[in-house]
Amino acid sequence: MTIIVILIVSGALLIGALWGLWGRISDSTEGFLVALAGGALLISAVLELIYPSMEDGRVGWVLVSVLAGAVSFALLDYLVKEKCAAGQGAGLLMAITLDGVPENLALGVSLIGTAPMTVAALSCSIFLSNLPEAAGGAREMREGKLSRRTVLLLWTAAALLLSLAALAGHWLLADIDDAILAYIRCFAGGAVVASLAIEVFPKAFSKDNYWSGVAAALGLVIALFLHALGEG
Repeated sequence: MTIIVILIVSGALLIGALWGLWGRISDSTEGFLVALAGGALLISAVLELIYPSMEDGRVGWVLVSVLAGAVSFALLDYLVKEKCAAGQGAGLLMAITLDGVPENLALGVSLIGTAPMTVAALSCSIFLSNLPEAAGGAREMREGKLSRRTVLLLWTAAALLLSLAALAGHWLLADIDDAILAYIRCFAGGAVVASLAIEVFPKAFSKDNYWSGVAAALGLVIALFLHALGEG
């Protein structure tokens, strides 16, 4: 199951890149899908990564870990966008990679002794997030005069990196103390929230305007439903 989940989640980047390079999608549809994915990933980050650690009584360190993840992503994203002069498509690729590494580490950790539906809630949210983001990023990179082959190779490399992060989370961190695992999950959750605020929701609103709010709520409902099934 571990390999299947990781392949599906990371494969979303490749599917999205192929979609962006050869498929057709209107701006409003892309914005709606990005917002839906963002809503699903936001609630999953809270319910599957952050809140379980707070229930164990480590509230102070949990909050510090969440903020550390958010600050780390914001700083790295700033350096990529402002200092390295990455274009929009390249910047989105870097953003997905930056928050995807701790995110996929947490996904790998969540596969250790966790209910299948709980894993499904997180992995489905990550899949929904990766798919439209990769499609939009690949299209923007293509519009920036990069060849289709180069764009596809870049997104393939990102997919491989995130797959390795998930495998590392599952196999290398299996014997780590539960408290440290909790902080890793919370760091990932903070990075996810920051990436949604910086990259995902602004992009969704710019393409789909006020319908993006409805789409985000719909994504949240889907993630809540999957979480409820896992709790049942």
